[in-house]
Amino acid sequence: MLFGLLVSTAHAQTAPGGQPSAIEMFVPFIFIFVIFYFLIIRPQSKRQKEHQKFLSEVKRGDEVITSSGILGRVEGITEQFVTLEIADGVKVKMLRSQIATSQKAATAEDKK
Repeated sequence: MLFGLLVSTAHAQTAPGGQPSAIEMFVPFIFIFVIFYFLIIRPQSKRQKEHQKFLSEVKRGDEVITSSGILGRVEGITEQFVTLEIADGVKVKMLRSQIATSQKAATAEDKK
């Protein structure tokens, strides 16, 4: 009888506070994910789409900057590779995806 009284007293003490429901526990995580999406994931995917568009529009004669910082003029293009002339008579064949930006865009950013 004493044990039953202690157990019922213990249940009575924890009942008012109660534990939050599963939805209430996940609300902060959902909120953090939404902020993470709008601040990190969405802008990154937007930049990636713009870069893919830029790479598809690169043509012979364009002056570009590679990811490693090499400046050159596009002399030849295939689906995967680009041939850049980095100096008179010096040509380098590299992956098309390694082109970072156009030289005009880079100099425009420097002037800002």
